[in-house]
Amino acid sequence: MIPELRKKFNENFRQETYEAFLKDLDSKHPGHVTFRVAETPIFIPKSFTGKMLDACESIVDIIKDSDFKGLTERAIPDGERVAGDDGWPDFIAFDFGVCINENGEYEPKLIEMQGFPSLFAFEVYYPEVWEKYFPIPGNFTHYMGGYNKESYLELLRKIILNGHNSENVILLEVKPHEQKTRIDFYCTQDYLGIPVVCLTELKADGKNLYYEKDGAKVPVKRIYNRVIFDDLAHLKDQLGPTIDLTQPYDVEWVPHPNWFYRVSKFTLPYINHPYVPETFFLNELTKLPEDLSQYVLKPLFSFAGQGVIIDVTKEDIQKIENPENWILQKKVQYADVIETPDIPAKAEIRIFYFWDKDAQRPVPVCNLARLSKGKMIGVRYNMDKEWVGGSVAYFEE
Repeated sequence: MIPELRKKFNENFRQETYEAFLKDLDSKHPGHVTFRVAETPIFIPKSFTGKMLDACESIVDIIKDSDFKGLTERAIPDGERVAGDDGWPDFIAFDFGVCINENGEYEPKLIEMQGFPSLFAFEVYYPEVWEKYFPIPGNFTHYMGGYNKESYLELLRKIILNGHNSENVILLEVKPHEQKTRIDFYCTQDYLGIPVVCLTELKADGKNLYYEKDGAKVPVKRIYNRVIFDDLAHLKDQLGPTIDLTQPYDVEWVPHPNWFYRVSKFTLPYINHPYVPETFFLNELTKLPEDLSQYVLKPLFSFAGQGVIIDVTKEDIQKIENPENWILQKKVQYADVIETPDIPAKAEIRIFYFWDKDAQRPVPVCNLARLSKGKMIGVRYNMDKEWVGGSVAYFEE
């Protein structure tokens, strides 16, 4: 996105250097970087960063509003509400597509947001390995808000551990060692010392939770939650007996599972900002837009783009049996902004916000990025393509 840096990077790129980087990246936990890592980062000018943060801060204002919890009560599906929903979301991730407006200027458009963790630990490890092979200009960093590796990890540790011993704080997921994001789980364990525990290994003794290690019961005081409850509902029959996480156990959550639903696609219709595409609850539309080709239809309760209808027709809308659980969102036209050796790539940037319980607001701290040459961002739309996949944005300071 910064022409002179893009030109210089592409001219100096060597396939053998990239392959050496991938080998090094894989060496920490061999075989567990299971997603494609792109050949290039994204270089972001100050002006574009400012636009993204302006949108993020306006959404934070909405989340902080005293009415927000009331507005989002319906977002939590029946049977998936977890007890102890106090405080605010510890983590928020904002996804922006890189677009070009009618004036030919780069402009971010919010795609989605999550009150849920992302690859917080991997994005410490991966850029460090990257910078061993590909030099980054001194006035660029992938951290945000003045953070660096040490201060970022210090804040992450404070939020996740909350003063508890690391053995009493677990990273909880369903079949974690089979997840495509498991490299982040292992990096979290490396940096914070907390164990990775499968839901099937978590046990209850009354209101107390524990897992077993070397034949001993280890109490669980705090859960770093990576379980997507929407996915869990479809997997329960395959898992066998597990505890019911919705019950009021004597445990702290980080983040609390209800925030996955509260800060999500469900929030989009409440936002009015130039960098947020107009979005409507389908059941509240009294008249459909004339040009449906400019809109995308999304189910509220799905993950990783499942169920999204890109080329919307009136027939698609008429088939929806539960319109209160769908949104109609103005399409975001990703721009072909990243020059590559063949065709340009589209880009999406995810901004990480962390919320210290002692702070009035969350703060931007880091990011990840994704490059695509397909119809949508995502692995299945980019098979057999190069200069696509997971990446990171470096921001001009």
